[in-house]
Amino acid sequence: MKLLKQYRFGFDFWGLLLFLLVMLPNFIWFAVSAPNDILRTESVTPVVDVIASVCQVLTVACLCFLINEERGKLRFSPLVIAAVACIVIYYLGWILYYIGITNPWVILLLTIPPCLSFILFAVDRKNLPAVLFATAFAVCHLIFGVVNFII
Repeated sequence: MKLLKQYRFGFDFWGLLLFLLVMLPNFIWFAVSAPNDILRTESVTPVVDVIASVCQVLTVACLCFLINEERGKLRFSPLVIAAVACIVIYYLGWILYYIGITNPWVILLLTIPPCLSFILFAVDRKNLPAVLFATAFAVCHLIFGVVNFII
C-alpha cells in the first residue's frame, strides 16, 4: 500500500503531448489512405486487439492523470531522449508505409517504437501503473502486428 501512497491524481501535459505525438500519424491514416494500405484489413486477433485497446487507454490515463510525487521535473534525461527517438523512428515507419513499403520491418517500426516511447516515458516519470499497462499494450500490439501482417 505504501507504493500507492506516492501517487496522486493530477494532470501531466507531457503525458498528453506524448500520446498526441504517437497518435498523429494514426489521425492522418484515418483520413488519408496509404498506397498498399494493408492496415485496413480485418484483424484476425480481435480479442488481443480489445485487450490492447483497453491497456492503451489505461496507459494514457495513467500517463496523463496519475502523478508520482517522487518524480523529478521533466528534463532531457536519457529515458526522455530515447522516448523521443522512438517517436522519430515511428514516424520513419509511417513515411515508409506511405511510400508503399509494407514489409515486416515496417510493420515492426509501426508496432514497437510507439510502445517503447510510452514505457520509457513512464519509467522516467516513475509511473509504475503506466509501465505495467504500457508493457501489456506492447505485448498485445506486437502480437497483433506479427500475427496479422508478418506470419
